Amino acid sequence: MKSVKIVLVALVSVLMMSSTGKEGISFSDLTLKEAKVLSKKTGKLIFIDCYTDWCGPCKRMAATSFLDEAVGKVFNDKFINLKVEMEKNPIGVELAKRYRVRAYPTLLVIDSEGTLIKQVVGMQSSNGLITMANSIR
Repeated sequence: MKSVKIVLVALVSVLMMSSTGKEGISFSDLTLKEAKVLSKKTGKLIFIDCYTDWCGPCKRMAATSFLDEAVGKVFNDKFINLKVEMEKNPIGVELAKRYRVRAYPTLLVIDSEGTLIKQVVGMQSSNGLITMANSIR
């Protein structure tokens, strides 16, 4: 019985690892500065999910819309994707001031120079995210 449990746990772990990264938006660990350099090289815009730890809609989007395979396809092809915690991260505080972020979630699209291309406030469905992405260039 113990070996069956071990095999089951191993199988679930493998399935979880194999699906990770294949669906949804792939958020980068790049700094904003690094993302701007990459944006300039690739021609991709930068998508920033501005969130806070206490924001319920932010958590809901992270668990639903951001994991949608169709959303991931559009965003991973079109953008350099970043997540920035807006209150604890010094870059988040700076971004909040620069782009006048006052509610969460706020979604920003900027170019390699930091020029704001689009700002969307509030929770978005998968369709809303795809529509937003496709409305840019």
